[in-house]
Amino acid sequence: MSDQKISVAASPAASSPSVPAAPAARRVDPLAIIVRFQSLIGLVLVVIGGVIFSPRRHGEILFLNPDNIANIVRAVSETGIIAIGMTFVIITAGIDLSVGAVLGLSAVVTATMMISGGFGLIPTIMAVLAMGIVFGVVQGTISTRFRLEPFIVTLAGLQAARGLALIVSGNQYINISYGDGPGLAPPVFAVLGERLFDNTVPVATIVFIAFAAIAMVVLNTTRFGRYVFAVGGNERAARISGVPVSMVKISVYAITGFASALAGIVHAGQFNFGSANDGMGYELTAIAAVVIGGTSLFGGAGSMGGTVAGTIMLGALANILQLNNITPATQLLATAAIIVLAAVLQSLVRRREGLGR
Repeated sequence: MSDQKISVAASPAASSPSVPAAPAARRVDPLAIIVRFQSLIGLVLVVIGGVIFSPRRHGEILFLNPDNIANIVRAVSETGIIAIGMTFVIITAGIDLSVGAVLGLSAVVTATMMISGGFGLIPTIMAVLAMGIVFGVVQGTISTRFRLEPFIVTLAGLQAARGLALIVSGNQYINISYGDGPGLAPPVFAVLGERLFDNTVPVATIVFIAFAAIAMVVLNTTRFGRYVFAVGGNERAARISGVPVSMVKISVYAITGFASALAGIVHAGQFNFGSANDGMGYELTAIAAVVIGGTSLFGGAGSMGGTVAGTIMLGALANILQLNNITPATQLLATAAIIVLAAVLQSLVRRREGLGR
């Protein structure tokens, strides 16, 4: 009898605490999957809706007409460029309200330098891009150095950029004419308003896609990109881990400044003028594209691909509403509803994951 007891006590199943228990299967949250791919889902739904509700002409679906598709991507190119820069900022849990005003300032300075200043194309582009970077660096430095909310700092930056644009332009449209003499812009600058590849792909769209591709590589494959996610995910932990938090924050605002200046150059080239009022409301459209693209307003999560999809989705939605002669007011209401829905979904996922409000 005692031998039997010893045998049971020595049984491997009963005496091996080192054998790990099988891990519990992790439940897949359908809502989290929807939020992760919300931009692609939204884009597909908008395209399907566009096909269904598009007017027809001689049996052709106008929404799918190549010229119409080109118009959609051309129309969103400027806000898309800004949204790419805004993605970096929002991933760090920041915000930049000055981007539309910096676009207007950049368009005005671009036109002024070439028309009134007699500067060539390359010096003008380099100077305007440098101006945008400096503007972003100043805002980022003020926000981080004095620990001010980015909302307040960039709201002040919005006013400053509009004021500078008014001073430079004299509150007048600065028209851009092309030629080789004084008071004329280099003819090559006009290429920004043209289309390539058998007159189908707008040059502005090529700039947008190229900038998005570069930003995607930077965000996903570089140390700086990892730092951006780390700062937005947990700033304190990132600082303890040796991440230069202040430098990262300043850098992302420099990127938005660069993106806004680039969009301003594209704007001046597309429309052949610069005005202090250019870019009004662009900041809200860019933020909407980023949020709809799945980048978390709470920081720490986001993707450039999602931002591109969100940008095109907003453009496609506006286009199908215009094709059906829907008023601009209704377009704004539809966009607002989509933004709120995206933010609500993000909040619900955070609550389920126990990450706070």
